[in-house]
Amino acid sequence: MQVVVLAGGVGSRLRPWTNSVPKPLLPVLDQTLLEHVVRSLPVDMVDEVVVAGGYKVDQIKAYFEAADAPFDLRIVPEDEPLGTGGALGNCRDVVSGTFACFNGDIISSLDASSLLNMHRTNGSVGTLGLWEVEDPSRFGIVGLGESNKITKFKEKPAPEEVFSNLINAGSYIFNDDVFDWMPHGKHSIERDVFPKLAAEGLLSGVPFDGYFIDAGTPDAWNQAVKASIVHGRYTSGHVAGTTPSWFANDATQSLVSVDSKLEHCMVADGCSIGASNVSMSTLLKGAKIGDAATLSSCLIGQKATVGHGCQLYGVIVDHDVNVPDGTVQEGGSWPPQA
Repeated sequence: MQVVVLAGGVGSRLRPWTNSVPKPLLPVLDQTLLEHVVRSLPVDMVDEVVVAGGYKVDQIKAYFEAADAPFDLRIVPEDEPLGTGGALGNCRDVVSGTFACFNGDIISSLDASSLLNMHRTNGSVGTLGLWEVEDPSRFGIVGLGESNKITKFKEKPAPEEVFSNLINAGSYIFNDDVFDWMPHGKHSIERDVFPKLAAEGLLSGVPFDGYFIDAGTPDAWNQAVKASIVHGRYTSGHVAGTTPSWFANDATQSLVSVDSKLEHCMVADGCSIGASNVSMSTLLKGAKIGDAATLSSCLIGQKATVGHGCQLYGVIVDHDVNVPDGTVQEGGSWPPQA
């Protein structure tokens, strides 16, 4: 199958990391975010990944040309933001038959082959993965009827409009005739296409259990890292500790002080950590943490150095920078953005 990944955003909520590295290439343990997204389908079912995006797409293409990925990769660039529907519609000339489509931020337990089975059973134009939440107002909600047919779809409902706690989980199976329902140019698939398909009985849905994380914010990013550790979403490196952290290799773990305390962290190749407390944080390649520091829910960029005695809470540290000894900061980024 072909898989379309909707990756049109610039990753603004993960800046300054994404100023130099596009979000699809940011690593979650030993794989890129893009590879985690595609993993919703068994690897032997994917022969081509089509990335619909407009930000640093040449960098994405070059990475996968050099990598030993089990799929071919094609870029369908956006010259201007087209919305979710416009980005997918932009792929109409390169996608054929039945294909998968995933939002580019999603790390979940969904096995999308279950969507494919329901899709074929119901003869639908589109089939959605569905997730149950307590507060659905930030999402697209669905009414699910008999035989898993979606009877109604409403994007970001007002409180009085809520009729369901099942939300669109950003993972789809489509037939290529979905393009017949899509206008050309900028539009929203959630607002302009799904309600029409639901009204015609051509949309199905499959609820799933486990975990569902939209990894587009710093806190959600670290939740995605934790879920990937807990659920074994890695093929190299190893996990250690009672509140387990992932280490890229033995050499990296040997650079972590025995007096440090780590909880649910990603420690990439070449990182070193002094006698410090680090929890729910991601350390990219070559990052260094001094002694007597406390880090919680932080993103530490490649080859960044966090000095002795720093206290950082929810901070994104840019690549190749130095956080001076004793720095105390909650939220935001380092260096602070103007």
